[in-house]
Amino acid sequence: MSSIGQQMTALAISVQVYALTGSTFATGVVGLCSLVPLVIFGLYGGAIADTMDRRRLGLFRRDRPGNPLHRTGRAGVPRSPAGRVLYAVVALQAVCFALNAPARASMVPRLVPAEQLPAANALSTVSMNLGLTVGPMLGGLLIGIWSYQAAYLIDALAFGASLYAMWRLPAMLPDAAPGGGRKPRTSVLDGLRFLRDRPNLRMSFLADLAAMVFGMPRALFPALAAVLYHGNAGTVGLLAAAPAVGALLGALFSGWVSRVHRHGVAVILAVLTWGLSIAGFGLSRYLWLGLLLLAVAGAADTVSMIFRNTIMQAAAPDDMRGRLQGVFTVVVAGGPRLGDFESGTVAQLTTPTFSAVSGGVACVAAMLVLVLRYPTFARYDARTPTP
Repeated sequence: MSSIGQQMTALAISVQVYALTGSTFATGVVGLCSLVPLVIFGLYGGAIADTMDRRRLGLFRRDRPGNPLHRTGRAGVPRSPAGRVLYAVVALQAVCFALNAPARASMVPRLVPAEQLPAANALSTVSMNLGLTVGPMLGGLLIGIWSYQAAYLIDALAFGASLYAMWRLPAMLPDAAPGGGRKPRTSVLDGLRFLRDRPNLRMSFLADLAAMVFGMPRALFPALAAVLYHGNAGTVGLLAAAPAVGALLGALFSGWVSRVHRHGVAVILAVLTWGLSIAGFGLSRYLWLGLLLLAVAGAADTVSMIFRNTIMQAAAPDDMRGRLQGVFTVVVAGGPRLGDFESGTVAQLTTPTFSAVSGGVACVAAMLVLVLRYPTFARYDARTPTP
């Protein structure tokens, strides 16, 4: 329920900003407002998660916005005080998410055995994408029937169940440090040094950045819905939900992932599929075809996420897991927001269609460059992992 409410709010903010500004750049700035807090506090939150009860830190949930945006300048970022408050609330949400997400994710390897990590990550992806599927569609429906405030209100009421589930878990203190004690403090730099000596693990992060920074068309949905498909908020909801529908179907039929050992190859193929699908979406002129291609992209993203998560969790010792999850949070959550800003800016300078097509092509090109730069990643085998 919390994920559904969160995605309703994300859609409402995107549609509201575009409705008030008519600017894809202003819509992209929403992503930029959450990017900086995610980068800073995501790394810091991972360091905290390696020193305290991760369950308690996971209970530190995100705030929910009201409806602060009413007026704006034309074709640009909101200039009224209320508009600036909305951007500030988005940034505050990113801070809260960045602090608790590493703690929650780093608990998974403590709850299931190592051989079940791919299945556990697939189940987590099902839950996440259920929210990504239902949330935008329900949000678009509520905005069309009532108002933006209705989406915000339901989000504010929906997140109690996840708090209760987290509260019922046992304490999740990190494992003892070598020598029998516990580290009184940890350094963000330790996690970055850990990555420096593990090229395959580093490549898994860079692959996701290539997909999300260049091939994320989310900020373009309001403009494409209005200009290309002649739709309304409901059309935006369909576009936003289509990748999640594909991701959800990919996760529901992911029983095969436990039989795949060449995790590197799986990630490479998934990212290439994502980029080609997004480029095809940009070229499509029919709504049904655009939705289908977005769904294919979402399914490919699920495959990539499952195997990237498994590579990271298998590589990280427990006392380092929080910091690596912090880096993972920065990449997974920050990459799409940087992608929002990139695609919105390119669309403002050119057209939304050109932004989508060029982003997909750039994703494919960046992935091929990375494969040449890190050739061992294609040989990564889960039976003999070399992170």
